[in-house]
Amino acid sequence: MRLTAFETPGRFWRGNLHTHSNRSDGALDPAEVCRRYRAEGYDFIALTDHFIGQYGYPIVDTVPYRQPGFTTILGAELHSGPMRNGELWHILAVGLPANFAPGNAPDFKVHPGMETGPDIAARAAATGAFVAIAHPQWSGLTLEDARSITAAHAVEVYNHGCAMGCDRGDGFAIADLLASEGRMLPLIATDDAHFTEPDHFGGWVMVKSPVNAPEALVEALKAGAFYSSQGPELRDVVIDGGRVHIESSAVVSMIVQGQGTAAKAIHGHSMTRGAVPLERFRASRWIRVTVINAAGKRAWTNPVLNPAFG
Repeated sequence: MRLTAFETPGRFWRGNLHTHSNRSDGALDPAEVCRRYRAEGYDFIALTDHFIGQYGYPIVDTVPYRQPGFTTILGAELHSGPMRNGELWHILAVGLPANFAPGNAPDFKVHPGMETGPDIAARAAATGAFVAIAHPQWSGLTLEDARSITAAHAVEVYNHGCAMGCDRGDGFAIADLLASEGRMLPLIATDDAHFTEPDHFGGWVMVKSPVNAPEALVEALKAGAFYSSQGPELRDVVIDGGRVHIESSAVVSMIVQGQGTAAKAIHGHSMTRGAVPLERFRASRWIRVTVINAAGKRAWTNPVLNPAFG
């Protein structure tokens, strides 16, 4: 069994799905944000400014900044609430229509009559957008909160801005617990760049699609045809013969993770191929792969059903 990202026709396109400009609380104007990502070798970005009233509920028109070899996807970071901790939801929506209707979110405070987080997420997904639960650790998200967002297509498991700004960039615990309950959501890495601190060019998705076009990229994201990275390249992942066969750029560790304590790693120097046995995963319904290079940078696959289960 070959994982979806490596089986889907097309090629990989590098993109950032979570970025801010001075249309909300970012430092740079949209044109400069797009220019910097293009200059750094990205194939696409989604500019996702905060969709609240004090900024005019922006869904920024980035179409003028598309160029040959570089495209943009309209999106926003949606807010409603409250979560269990009493704070506003942060929900990433990529591929929104430009006329997506505002909710009742005049600012970053909770107000009577607001949509619930699940409701605004469902409304975004109904338009065809790719919806992700944003920065669970930073938000103080509970598992009960995460369960409630039934429209989510993914969990943001690495947020570079949250990692650099407050060392709370993680979302793997929530994603793994959901997978262990039978809900295997794909995993995205992002920047959440504001360009006010070193919060940019640190996490991205590699999306497999025949073309670098907004609609095709969104459909590939919803299909799980991608992996996430801080640097390493994943070139192939196949589950066969009781092993996970991994091909990548040079790494020092290849790890398979599963439910609970199930995990197995192999280590070496400048490894580009490896095979991890699945004996430890007989009781895990799902597995996923992490590779780590010599600089400590990681890449992650999405979780998949474990053929060795049982």
